[in-house]
Amino acid sequence: MNRVTFGYLISGVMLNAIAQLALKAATNRLGTISLALGGLVDTGLRVALQPFIWLGLGCYAVSVAVWIAALSRVEVSLAYPFLSLGYVVNAIAAWYLFGESLNPQRMLAIAVIIVGVWLLTRS
Repeated sequence: MNRVTFGYLISGVMLNAIAQLALKAATNRLGTISLALGGLVDTGLRVALQPFIWLGLGCYAVSVAVWIAALSRVEVSLAYPFLSLGYVVNAIAAWYLFGESLNPQRMLAIAVIIVGVWLLTRS
């Protein structure tokens, strides 16, 4: 795998991770969201006016373009597992930004993911 392909893969993963973090930041500000029909219009307006929602959706849109470029250069069986690195990024960022738990079991899972992706890149 060359540097350009690796760059596309990592960029796609990071954009996807940032999108998730932005959406979580939005929901932290919005509170619990209900999809009950009675309040759907109000909920839709509240969500639509939240800037972090738009940041997340924008990152998703760009990540799709970047991911398509990556898939044009590498097998999907190699590219797709890279998305698991998003869990690594999000677990650490959520701990830092939102105070979410990062216990030993999660840290072990992160290590397993990193080793797994590293092994895939060597194949």
